[in-house]
Amino acid sequence: QVQLVESGGGSVQAGGSLRLSCAASANLNNRPCLAWFRQTPGKEREGVAALYRTGTTYYADIVKGRFTISRDNAKNTVDLQVDSLKPEDTAMYFCAAAPPGIGCYSPPLAQSNYKYWGQGTQVTVSS
Repeated sequence: QVQLVESGGGSVQAGGSLRLSCAASANLNNRPCLAWFRQTPGKEREGVAALYRTGTTYYADIVKGRFTISRDNAKNTVDLQVDSLKPEDTAMYFCAAAPPGIGCYSPPLAQSNYKYWGQGTQVTVSS
């Protein structure tokens, strides 16, 4: 069991940056994959970035080159650096962790890989 708490959201103008952080109540080192998702009202939750235990990262095409996922083992957090923000990036952002195990199924942003979810942090981008 692990609890996840996101922080770092806020309101920024287009082109701005934020650093989202997800603090975990348990060690994340044994999770085969970690990820960030986002959701806007009336739309399906979509994956934006995933991080395998090996260090390999995976990004949705819509954020590739602008978002960076990373893990801080000392702080037990998984972070998402979001740069060059666009109004269409406005959403509630959630972090997620897979249960301890061998690996994650492909594609890495399949929601079925993730058992533990945070409550979310809101990102609002104005034009």
